[in-house]
Amino acid sequence: QVQLVESGGGLAQPGGSLRLSCAASGGTFNLLGMYWYRQAPKKEREYVASIDAEGGITWYANSVKGRFTISRENVNNTVYLQMNSLKPEDTAVYYCNARFFSHEYWGQGTRVTVSS
Repeated sequence: QVQLVESGGGLAQPGGSLRLSCAASGGTFNLLGMYWYRQAPKKEREYVASIDAEGGITWYANSVKGRFTISRENVNNTVYLQMNSLKPEDTAVYYCNARFFSHEYWGQGTRVTVSS
């Protein structure tokens, strides 16, 4: 069983930056594909970014491409989401997700609010 704990959310101004972290425990982290999703108020949860187990390949939703960067440190069992040039529409609860074949795990989420 993999446990995921997100941190780093908070309030940011438009144009500002935040870095989210997701610490994993209970599994073999360097075998897990890692994902970030978000859910804005009254909206469906949506994919944000993902990174392969070795950290060599990344993917992004079009809405965040060029502004967000996903990375991971397998030695620390942690995945990050660096969010720059934040916009009000980035306001959401951000969730970390881990996958190994048919197994999937979710964190509890961390709230990000972008407002002046």
